[in-house]
Amino acid sequence: MTKTNAGRFFEDYRLGQVIRHAVPRTLAEGERALYHALYPARHALYSSDEFAAACGLESSPMDDLLAFHMVFGKTVPDISLNAVANLGYAQGRWLAPVWPGDTLRAESQVIGLRQNSNGASGVVWVHTRGLNQMDQVVLDYVRWVMVRKRDPDAPAPDAVVPDLAPAVPPEVLIVPEGLDFTGYDFELAGEPHRWGDYALGEIIDHVDGVTIEEAEHMLATRLWQNTAKVHFDATFRDDGRRLIYGGHVISMARALSFNGLANAQMIVALNGGAHANPCFAGDTIRAWSEVLDKAETDAPGVAAIRLRLVATKRNSGDFALKDPDGRYQPDVLLDLDYWALMPL
Repeated sequence: MTKTNAGRFFEDYRLGQVIRHAVPRTLAEGERALYHALYPARHALYSSDEFAAACGLESSPMDDLLAFHMVFGKTVPDISLNAVANLGYAQGRWLAPVWPGDTLRAESQVIGLRQNSNGASGVVWVHTRGLNQMDQVVLDYVRWVMVRKRDPDAPAPDAVVPDLAPAVPPEVLIVPEGLDFTGYDFELAGEPHRWGDYALGEIIDHVDGVTIEEAEHMLATRLWQNTAKVHFDATFRDDGRRLIYGGHVISMARALSFNGLANAQMIVALNGGAHANPCFAGDTIRAWSEVLDKAETDAPGVAAIRLRLVATKRNSGDFALKDPDGRYQPDVLLDLDYWALMPL
């Protein structure tokens, strides 16, 4: 009997199937320090216990995307070990802060299947939940991934494509208990711009760029225990190149967005996202954001801002996203739509 795991292929998934992912992971300050070393992350709420306490929290929680990557990484051996590409996200919500010392695990349910026309692969949609040691759901999201078939001649399942909401409604956003921005220190946060200073349709060029390094990417992807072969094995792709994990691009772009959005402190929802084109070592990432929506919350001094975050390999200042036919420009790496909390 074979003891090793070759990963699931497209024909191994069944609609409604629930998968409990190995292995639970306890997070500590070491993960936070390494995250901040890998990305130029500077948002004050995730950098300082004192700043977080002044905003009504017990201490500084773990970075929102750090928690996302850790939950995502749990799912890889079962969902995307044999992936061609991770295609998109929807309906993501951060439901509770993750604190140093918390232990996270993940489980996913298959909610959609569709074989591709080439018969060699198919798309799998899963709804994933990340839970802490108290079985409290801390975040959940939908993603869809293209997965190879083991046997191209295996029969195709009935196609089921889930009906996904275009965005998370602002009235269901979860503000962490106790969060209060009425005494927010803009000077320590790094910028004076508050919620009211941003206009719908406004576009912000984040100016800076970061060149992706192979070693840093592999270190980050191992940190999340993401074992997808395309990120490590140069023989897995026909072109002999290792694909940069899409989450690495997300975190890099989010960190770059500090310049212009330093006060967009906490990501609380992921409305949608697409890895528009592959990213490889040597690519230089730049980013720009567009204000899509704004909403108030019931928390004192706290508002929500909906942002489109675009990562590109070219000069970010031209803001080109798609061609006249609606296809992403070849230099666009990421198109991410999210809600963040910001002081009024």
